Amino acid sequence: MMQTLPRERIVITGVGLTAPGGANDLAEFRRRLLAGESGISTIELRYMGTAPAGICDFAETRYRKKKENKRGTRAGCIGVYCANEALLDAGIDFSGYDRARTGVYIGLTEHGTVETENEVYNISRFDYNVDYWTHHHNPRTVLNNPAGEITMNLGITGPHYSVGAACAAGNAALIQGCQMLRLGEVDLALCGGISECVGSFGIFASFRAQGALAEHPDPTRASRPLDRDRNGIVISEGGCVFTLERLDRALDRGARIYGEIVGYSMNSDARDFVLPHGPRQTECMRMALERASLAPADISILNTHATGTRQGDVEECRGIRELFADCPQTAVNNTKSLIGHAMGAAGVLELAGNLPSFTDNLVHPTINIDHLDPDCALPGLVIGTPRRMERVETILNNSFGMVGINSVVIVQRFVAK
Repeated sequence: MMQTLPRERIVITGVGLTAPGGANDLAEFRRRLLAGESGISTIELRYMGTAPAGICDFAETRYRKKKENKRGTRAGCIGVYCANEALLDAGIDFSGYDRARTGVYIGLTEHGTVETENEVYNISRFDYNVDYWTHHHNPRTVLNNPAGEITMNLGITGPHYSVGAACAAGNAALIQGCQMLRLGEVDLALCGGISECVGSFGIFASFRAQGALAEHPDPTRASRPLDRDRNGIVISEGGCVFTLERLDRALDRGARIYGEIVGYSMNSDARDFVLPHGPRQTECMRMALERASLAPADISILNTHATGTRQGDVEECRGIRELFADCPQTAVNNTKSLIGHAMGAAGVLELAGNLPSFTDNLVHPTINIDHLDPDCALPGLVIGTPRRMERVETILNNSFGMVGINSVVIVQRFVAK
């Protein structure tokens, strides 16, 4: 029997993000989601030409100098921005928290390919003379780099590391932060996910080779999960970092609380490198519900992982229909239709976009569904325009990844008990 989670209550008190299309705080991100505004444009790729993509535009030198950004990485730059914004949003200046008791946990789908591709291209212009290879390459490409860049910028001396969990990585880092707080290893956790994937032509080329890279004459309509005419993934960059605290500490300092993390789960398909397996995804959702002591009917909003691939969308929807068959009150949406697939940042960006539902009781829509795939027809699917609910109590966030890794996080409206 699945055990419930320890009763140490963990709450979200700050959100820092940058999302495709220029949304650089939660309020603007939420406005665009409710308005159904796509954040997708196009990118010119080395060797490949033009492709739809989600590009971020944020104040890169707000928290560190251009020279520091040049020495570091794009992922680190995104991470530093989001972490600082999360602390600012939470009202944390470390006067009440010890930097040595603060943990930084950052989810990544991949890291290092951007820097390696760029260096190979650079030395190709010099007859592959490695004397032109940068000495910054090794620290740029180690997996802990983005989390480490955050600690250096903020002077945090507690633990930091990256969580590699493919496209489930954002959720996985959030789960890690919860666990470390409950274990007493840290008192404050900065956790989330980052994607720098638009910097890598290899990622685009690989998805194209698989027949899974989205194409459309209008880039804003290229990301179309659940639609009959979907033809693949729109690759996006982005980042989102949450501040997590134990409830007692958050209450002591009078913090605003976005929501309480009440359930989570991770499991593995153990079947295929790429193809997802719906029954294991269903099992992951069921375990998260059991750990939260909730039934499917208790979920107000279910945010789907669906990326726009043929089999992936269908596998997830079959599992959702099975588990939520008798839950007509549960609203279902998809954030990737608006921002594309932000890989390691996907889970946390999508969760962040739904958190304001606890305040406004609105469910942001799924866009670009002109002809709903019958195999993806879900009761409660919100299409085109926002849906107003009587009261949003719980959000279930799905996030799945390659090599068969699945993650689910459940956040509940905060109620003092």
